[in-house]
Amino acid sequence: QVQLVESGGGLVQAGGSLRLSCVASGFTFSSYAMGWFRQAPGKEREFVAVISWIGGATHYADSVKGRFTISRDAVKNTVYLQMNSLKPEDTAVYYCARAAVAYSVRISAASYDFWGQGTQVTVSS
Repeated sequence: QVQLVESGGGLVQAGGSLRLSCVASGFTFSSYAMGWFRQAPGKEREFVAVISWIGGATHYADSVKGRFTISRDAVKNTVYLQMNSLKPEDTAVYYCARAAVAYSVRISAASYDFWGQGTQVTVSS
């Protein structure tokens, strides 16, 4: 069955960096776009970044553009989110997700069908 397992979250000071990883299994990794989303307390889940099925295209939320980088490794079936210049407002639970339709890139959470358990990122000021 499809599984997505995130890791790499933690506590970091403002201006610091973290790299999140999401190991995927149970499906043909190279056929699906993968996305990262986040949810802060009391807020709705929001789009962060997406990468196409072979990594040729990426898209970012305006709030993270220039600071975050999404990438993927087809050999390791892993998608990454490198987060630099972190701000307190980046504090949230971060989730990776698989696009519901192969060979399609979407930014709406409703367009993703499998989700990881989430990893907490806390940025102190």
